[in-house]
Amino acid sequence: MPAALDPEIIERVAYLRKELHRHNHLYYVMDDPDISDAAYDRMMKELVELESFAPELQSPDSPSLRVGAPPLESFETAAHSIPMLSLDNGFDDQDIHDFGNRILKNLKNRDEVLYTAEPKLDGVAVELVYENGILIQATTRGDGVRGEVITENIRTIGSVPLRLHVADAYLGNSRLEVRGEVFIGKENFEKLNRERADQSLPLFANPRNAAAGSLRQLDSKITASRPLDIFIYGVGRHDGFQFTSHWEVLTRIKQMGFRVNEKILPRVPMADVLVYYRQSLEERHLLPYEIDGIVIKVDSIAIQEKLGATSRSPRWAIAYKFPAVQETTRIRAIDIQVGRTGALTPVAHLEPVAIAGVIVSRASLHNGDEIRRKDIRVGDTVLIQRAGDVIPEVVKVITSRRTGGETPFEMPAICPECGTRAVREAGEVASRCPNSRCPAKIKAAVHHFASKAAFDIDGLGDKLISQLVDKGLISTYADLFFLSKPVLEALDRMGGQSADNLISAIDAHRRIDMGRFIYALGIRHVGEHVARVVSKRFDNIDQLINAKSDALSEIEGVGGVVADSIVQFFSDPENQSVIRRMTEGGVKIIEKPKASGNRLAGKTFVLTGSLETLSRKEAKGRIEALGGRMTGSVSRKTDYLVTGVSPGSKLKKASALNINVIDEAAFVRLISDEIR
Repeated sequence: MPAALDPEIIERVAYLRKELHRHNHLYYVMDDPDISDAAYDRMMKELVELESFAPELQSPDSPSLRVGAPPLESFETAAHSIPMLSLDNGFDDQDIHDFGNRILKNLKNRDEVLYTAEPKLDGVAVELVYENGILIQATTRGDGVRGEVITENIRTIGSVPLRLHVADAYLGNSRLEVRGEVFIGKENFEKLNRERADQSLPLFANPRNAAAGSLRQLDSKITASRPLDIFIYGVGRHDGFQFTSHWEVLTRIKQMGFRVNEKILPRVPMADVLVYYRQSLEERHLLPYEIDGIVIKVDSIAIQEKLGATSRSPRWAIAYKFPAVQETTRIRAIDIQVGRTGALTPVAHLEPVAIAGVIVSRASLHNGDEIRRKDIRVGDTVLIQRAGDVIPEVVKVITSRRTGGETPFEMPAICPECGTRAVREAGEVASRCPNSRCPAKIKAAVHHFASKAAFDIDGLGDKLISQLVDKGLISTYADLFFLSKPVLEALDRMGGQSADNLISAIDAHRRIDMGRFIYALGIRHVGEHVARVVSKRFDNIDQLINAKSDALSEIEGVGGVVADSIVQFFSDPENQSVIRRMTEGGVKIIEKPKASGNRLAGKTFVLTGSLETLSRKEAKGRIEALGGRMTGSVSRKTDYLVTGVSPGSKLKKASALNINVIDEAAFVRLISDEIR
């Protein structure tokens, strides 16, 4: 690399970068390009070549980053400054009137509230973070509290500005978090599937699945090849920016270079919103992208703040969903599935039918009361729908199509898996198998325990779990930590290498943070978010085990029913025994790190390769406890690159930038005050 760059090169790079930003905005946002695609491609090629010659000239907002970056080793996660809450749903006019009346009541009969309504895209929700006008991070919605970091993938989307269109003087010390929906348009989706068919690749079921799969590619060059687009619909944290209404938010962010949907109806009374809904329903099939309803938001930011939110959704917004797409088919059979809580759920096996691009062959019938209420029989022709465009369900029986050969169905009195008499507790609609040794319950519990959000044990699929349970090799998920290679090798389709891989996967996850551990236990009513919230209240698992219902119910997001369920679970001697056995099997629950000063304040760490003495999550916790931070990519701002086993391309980049590279042993010494 030359010791000093020619000023003409520096000037040319700056010019190309500025022009390419302008052309991207004209093409993707304004739909008004002023140069040909070939001319644009020539400019991009020249910029890439110049930045390759002089890498120090590449900046985080360079248009060249849209072509993709080296593959990631895995996705990290990051917290949202303000939770990305889900929306309550309305399915008819009465639901929307009730929503409006609740707002008026909360505002003590305020005369009139104005709303802004917008199309509800069927895509993937994301958050983009800009500091001083530059895109620095992008995440998926995730569970609303934390999402996966997909910055490199988001940069490949042409309609995402890498630098805000705002005067530099206005951007000092600013932070803007915008939220939007990534999607693939209908024509582009059809073209993508035609290309995949030509290459003998599996077809995507629908545009949303294609968008979601494209965003979760570890190789951003693959993402760059997919026709992703985005509409921005709101903001999160916005330091340095002031807004008084939602419509002002949309207007201002459009001026900053973001793509905002053109079919938004601003600042109108509720009566106009309902007219807008009917128009949108009629026009949905004419739009170039998929929508599944409209979103209604109180326009005034002051009123939004006054109304606030529940633990899961804002009180000032609601989604008015379109009627689900429906089809008719025939019920071939009904059988019973037994879940991890013992619930006996009737499932209809259908003659396969396509609904909204997905082949549906099964539908939940929920419970015996639902079957009796709808008079559902084997052999019936039924109307089915994907409720919320997702979950298949039977809407009604088409009785005019009955032939007399249909067979009524009765819920079994005993569990079909273990023969134990089913029980139905007062106030519940589901019958349950009370047998803790029921094979079906054990299989479902182990499947949940090994899932990605829990212990994340790769290679432990349903067929292998069934073998382990059916052969009596495991009776609880704690038994997984005592499996040996000879035992696994004796199973069907399990060779020596597969056995080694599974044991390695189990060994790699014997250390786990408390939130994931709580979720893995499969406590009734406790999902990922509740598990994480509960874990933050207690220093260790023993404190939680001994916690009383009153203390638990005081935690925001944990009501009395959930609190009682947690207490009941940990009071069960059998569950206590399973937890002790996991401890004996080497499971270590990572406790909340204690404050340890700020020895690493201002230091930035990047990890590459596999660590042997602690997990990445634990390493991140240790770094943050000492005041440092961990990021996913190497840059000039990186202070330390920590190398584990089989380091990736980050090592080469760190060496080129003269960044301090330390191995795992040196890293452990550096944070030794935190290691016990």
